Amino acid sequence: MSAWPCLAAARRAVGWPRRPFRVAGREVGSLDAPGVAALAAWPERFRADGDGGLSLHAEPDERNAVFASVNQALRDQGLIRAWRDEPYALFDRTGMLCGIIERASSRFWGALTFGAHANGYVADPASGRPSHLWIARRSWSKPTDPGMLDNLVGGGVPHGQTPRQAMQREAWEEAGLTPSHLAGLRPGRVLELACDIPEGWQHEWLHVYDLALPAGWQPTNQDGEVAEHHLLPIDDALQRAASGEMTTDAALATLDFALRHGLLLPEVASLLAPRVAALCVPNELAARFDPP
Repeated sequence: MSAWPCLAAARRAVGWPRRPFRVAGREVGSLDAPGVAALAAWPERFRADGDGGLSLHAEPDERNAVFASVNQALRDQGLIRAWRDEPYALFDRTGMLCGIIERASSRFWGALTFGAHANGYVADPASGRPSHLWIARRSWSKPTDPGMLDNLVGGGVPHGQTPRQAMQREAWEEAGLTPSHLAGLRPGRVLELACDIPEGWQHEWLHVYDLALPAGWQPTNQDGEVAEHHLLPIDDALQRAASGEMTTDAALATLDFALRHGLLLPEVASLLAPRVAALCVPNELAARFDPP
């Protein structure tokens, strides 16, 4: 139970060293050496900075069109995969919007993205302590992590939505949760991932939520992205998350839930709590992107 491979996966850099990527002097991502080499095809748009980084040169009203054109070319070259036709915001770390990009390209650019996951649980009626967790299995046709286990609700945050708003939308699409079900939604921590994945560099802030649900309620997937749901006893759900059966994001969200609710043995919690704390985004910083 103390293994939790998601913790190592959240901070895994096994590829090329990353170089800063900037827009209007603001750092919005990072590039590996093959990425820098690919962008040499647009010398009028991407120019080297003094520290080895790369900057986009485009007027504010040109940026989105430039990104769209370049991303399509990179897709044709196989450098951007799992195209979604979904807009993602390109932020600097202060929350300033510097452009809009295709979701699938965010890993190429090393851009900051946001995820929103909810631990749907059932509590023991006598103690109020969580006794079961709803676990989803991702559709086998998903472009990323097909067939792996996931939280009851989880997804990316598109341009124009906050993590909480994305959670409310995903809750209906993935589990058939209505606004009345979500009245008890409570925030957990925000965890930062910075790691190599097959699509590129994942730099993500994972917003974790808890949702108490009544006994007897059954989730109903609406969008075809979930193959099945299971209500598992807490120990069973934690074992599956700790063993690597869940996606990295879902396992981290489950571990955060377990620590906050005191569901792990004290000797295990004492080992894992500092590692999770090291991933936490400060509350005041996270609130810039998901105000209460």
